[in-house]
Amino acid sequence: MTFDRREFLKISAGAGAVAVAGLSGCATSVASARPKVVVVGAGFGGSTFARYLKMWEPKAEITLIEPNDKFTSCPFSNTVLAGINQMEDITFGYDHIKKVVDAWVQDTVTAIDTTKRIVTTAGGKTFAYDRLVLAGGIELLFDKVQGYTAEAQKTIKHAWKAGPDQTGVLRKQLEAMPDGGTFVMSVPMAPYRCPPGPYERACMVATYFKKAKPKSKIIVLDGNPDIASKKGLFLAAWKKHYGYGTDNSMIDYRPNNMPRAVDPVKMMVGTEFDDVKGDVINVVPPMQAASICDLAGVRVGLDGKPGPWCAIDYRTFESLTVKNVHILGDSTLTNFPKSGSVANNTGKMCASAIAELLNGREPDAAPVVTNTCYSASSPDTAFHVATVFRYGEGNKMVAQKGGGVSKEESELEFAYMESWAHNVWADTLGLPADYKFTAKG
Repeated sequence: MTFDRREFLKISAGAGAVAVAGLSGCATSVASARPKVVVVGAGFGGSTFARYLKMWEPKAEITLIEPNDKFTSCPFSNTVLAGINQMEDITFGYDHIKKVVDAWVQDTVTAIDTTKRIVTTAGGKTFAYDRLVLAGGIELLFDKVQGYTAEAQKTIKHAWKAGPDQTGVLRKQLEAMPDGGTFVMSVPMAPYRCPPGPYERACMVATYFKKAKPKSKIIVLDGNPDIASKKGLFLAAWKKHYGYGTDNSMIDYRPNNMPRAVDPVKMMVGTEFDDVKGDVINVVPPMQAASICDLAGVRVGLDGKPGPWCAIDYRTFESLTVKNVHILGDSTLTNFPKSGSVANNTGKMCASAIAELLNGREPDAAPVVTNTCYSASSPDTAFHVATVFRYGEGNKMVAQKGGGVSKEESELEFAYMESWAHNVWADTLGLPADYKFTAKG
């Protein structure tokens, strides 16, 4: 389905979904030349951006660079751990995106010259750009956890970048674990990708244990002082389904317990308080903006100093420090949750802003972005959080009234969760209307 960009903005602004704006950077007229736009990363942000920019400004010459041959969804990956879905249910080819862009390059970016506006890949290819869009997600900081070496990573999985070597392996480890064993998992300090994700993971692993290994336990080592997202809903689900708060609780939640070290031989996680032994260990280390952001010199905070995330102009998603470089998704320094929903949503916002800039016009001055995030709480129930942000003076995005969280979990929300996933995958990757999804809510 294709439609006019201005019609999209008018409709979505009225629905509180998407509107964009942007002022900075030099304009390039598409009337006299084909502006070159290079996109690094084909996840929720990068793929959505490429699709919508091509729809709204067909003259733009888009090169999409992505190291992976398939798209694996982080949203829904916890259901694989529960045995509700398989890896193939959340894995998609890039065939439809390849037909949209002018050049698809399966490679890794190794250098970015923002003065000459050239991107270089590991394969030795170079690409000139007028606008560069970085949508690389996150970089995991293994060195912040003592002992989390490359060798240790073969045994201790984070599964925070979904894939067969992470999510798939962790599922196999859980299957091999004896009944009565202990699964130790961690939650990094906020901000991190997908705030409710770790607590949903506890639900999904408990779902599997309740069915297949009822004597097993889950220890949640949370670096935060409390549950970081949807606290009331998760606590209610843990109590209802997994005995939380009783002597027979399957989940042992421990706040203020940041993992400081791991030992893959002794299968031990060390915190400030004690050493915790597990049969299966799942440690998610701290994270920062993707390494490609550092290559472009945009991993800079609002104070202009180097930092873990990238400060942006909310109206265009352009870096506040490097012109003509735009950042999408989890790498940005914003008050948005780092979610697939936000990445998909802002991919459209950035595409609209750049389409205007390429035509010498000012983008919409009233951007609005939304986030909708579902979490599974049992094999057939879920709940959600939804937030609308509107641009305010001083380059701020202000959360609006409305939205909020579910009153309680329900089977209906489980069905909504499945529909949301199918829709966002189709929208991101350009899947056809008759695409046969296999993923279950």
